[in-house]
Amino acid sequence: MPEPTLHPDYEFSADPARVDAARVHALLAEHAYWAAGRTREVQDRALAGSRSYGVYLRATGELVAYARLVTDTVTFAWLADVIVDPAHRGKGLGTAVVAGAIADVEPLGLRRMLLKASDDGRGVYLRLGFDAVDEPDRWMQWRPTPPHLP
Repeated sequence: MPEPTLHPDYEFSADPARVDAARVHALLAEHAYWAAGRTREVQDRALAGSRSYGVYLRATGELVAYARLVTDTVTFAWLADVIVDPAHRGKGLGTAVVAGAIADVEPLGLRRMLLKASDDGRGVYLRLGFDAVDEPDRWMQWRPTPPHLP
């Protein structure tokens, strides 16, 4: 899958050294309902156990879009925490960060990548080839009893 063309003011990167963990936490804490209440410590642990992707403002290097993948690097991946700074939305950055993540792991030959799509993000994911889970009645989840990590 070719990566989408980004406006020249932005650049995609899969370099984990570029990820500003404080900025990621701030974006998620302030703008992501699914991460409400997630502590910085928990976010940092999630980031450390994931492949991270960002879109950056070229002029300043500021991270303006983020996504992470949890994967065994062989068969399965879970796409999570896709977020775009509200000041930069509507410019294709969500599409760019997800497409970049897909392009990064495509050579691994994964059999499946899952995500839980918000209503806002569903269109982005559909355009990039995601669709409904086959046999959703066969998928199950386990949730620990409280206290648990948000």
